[in-house]
Formats: sequence, C-alpha cells, structure tokens
Amino acid sequence: MSGLVSCPEGKSLILNGRSRSFVIDRPYIVGILNVTPDSFSDGGRFTALADALRQARQMAAEGVDWIDVGGESTRPDAAQVSEQEELDRVIPVVEALSRELDSPLSIDTTKSIIAREAVAAGVEFINDISGLNFDEKMAGVVAATGAGLFVMHTRGRPHIMQQDTRYDDIVADVLTSLLMSIEIAERHGVAREKIAIDPGIGFGKDVFGNLELLRRTAALTELGRPIMLGTSRKSFIGTVVRQTNPGERLAGTLATIALGYAGGARLFRVHDVAAACQAAMMAQAVCNGAGWNPN
Repeated sequence: MSGLVSCPEGKSLILNGRSRSFVIDRPYIVGILNVTPDSFSDGGRFTALADALRQARQMAAEGVDWIDVGGESTRPDAAQVSEQEELDRVIPVVEALSRELDSPLSIDTTKSIIAREAVAAGVEFINDISGLNFDEKMAGVVAATGAGLFVMHTRGRPHIMQQDTRYDDIVADVLTSLLMSIEIAERHGVAREKIAIDPGIGFGKDVFGNLELLRRTAALTELGRPIMLGTSRKSFIGTVVRQTNPGERLAGTLATIALGYAGGARLFRVHDVAAACQAAMMAQAVCNGAGWNPN
C-alpha cells in the first residue's frame, strides 16, 4: 500500500551492558556530557565537576535513558589529549554520577586504559568511535570488563577524517566496516548481545554522505543490532538549515531523530534531551499508527 511511512519491522533486540539489560523496543535517549574544553557545541561548559553534575541532573529530570561521558573532543581537526588528562577529566565525573544518579553511564573513548578505569568507576557501556580500530587492546578490555559496546564507523582520527569523504557506496562501506568491528569484538569474547552500532554521522563524511546514510538507515538493520544515531547539532544540519551556530540547529536535529526512528534507529545521542524525547515519542507513535499504545 502506498502512502505509508516506512518503519522497518523487526523483533525487539536485547542490549546488555555490564550489569543491566535493555529491551530495545522503543526509542532510547542518550544524553551527551562532554567534559572537554573544545567540543564543537558545548566545549568548556561542563569541565568543572559541579557543572557536569548539574547538567547530568538536568538530563535525568528531562527523561534521559543513559548518559554518555566524554573527555576528548572528536570534532573534525580536534587534537588528541594524553591518557592522564582524559582520565583526570572523566573519572571524577563518572564516580560522582555513579553515586548520585540511577541513569546508566557510557564512556566515549578510543583508549583502552580510559575504558577500563571508567568501567571500574561505574559505566555500563564503552562508546568507541573508532569501531575498535584505534587501540588494539580495546576489544580485550571490553570483554574482560563485561561492558556493553557501541562501535562506530569513521575514517581515521579526527584530525584527518575529513580529508577523504568519497565513497562508491557509502552505506555498503559503512555496513562492511561495522560488521568487521562486530567480528573483532566477538573474536575477543564480546557477546553480540552487548553490541550496538553507529554509522558515524559526521565522521569522515560530507553533507551528501550524511544525508544518504540517514535516508538509508533501514539498510543497517540487516546487521541485527540496535542502531545509534549521533546527529545532534552537527555541521551538516547547519549547512542544510543555514545555521552556523550549533545551538540554533535543534529543529534540524529533531527532524533527523524522527526520520532516523522511522528508518530503524532506536538510540539517539543528543544534547537537548527533553526535545529529543518528544520527537522520538512522536515518531514512535506515527510508526505504530493505530497500534500506538499511550502507556
């Protein structure tokens, strides 16, 4: 029948963290907590522990499902920081959040030592933007700690990833790369039920590549793992909606969340939790149609 919103159907997926299990049968909102001085949108706002805790409490009050803590900017052209500096930024925040909030935590890092210490401090998931490709020890650490894992597609480290954004078939390339990341994890003993995938919107892609990945998100469901999208406030949205200020890209971000949900994504990494929750709930209701359950 024509005229229907395309919402891929499929069984609910299980996503296991270190100590918690999630049934991915609805949208999950992952709140971004960057404790960095140079992130593209909120750099410097939450570097103080008190400010980071205040932001986390606000996200929890707005309905966040879990919080993703990052101590190294991965924006294009970002410089690397030392292991010690990253530890100093993130571990006090993770320890404090683990004591104060019930919200599950993930750590956004490509370094195995940061991942290991963050899990010891209380995180459930390791969010590796390199798809296990930057640190050969990362997969073993994930397996040894029992953490859940987010693997993302990118092309090179942030300072070079935008130098080549050409693809013959971007979706095919991303699928192949993500499958390889899953296989690396499994070879090291990480159960597939612990893995979610992320196509890496904005990482080694130009505007047209990002739009194509969003248009064809449903193709990623063939990997059989939950899909996370991280589109929030990114520059390709600014290009489309003609907004140079990342803080003025909320409406564009919400459109990508709704369309991403319709394409099969269920995890959304965002800055603006309350608005994202509403957009995702609305998208879920439309996809369910007459089967929508208000409870």
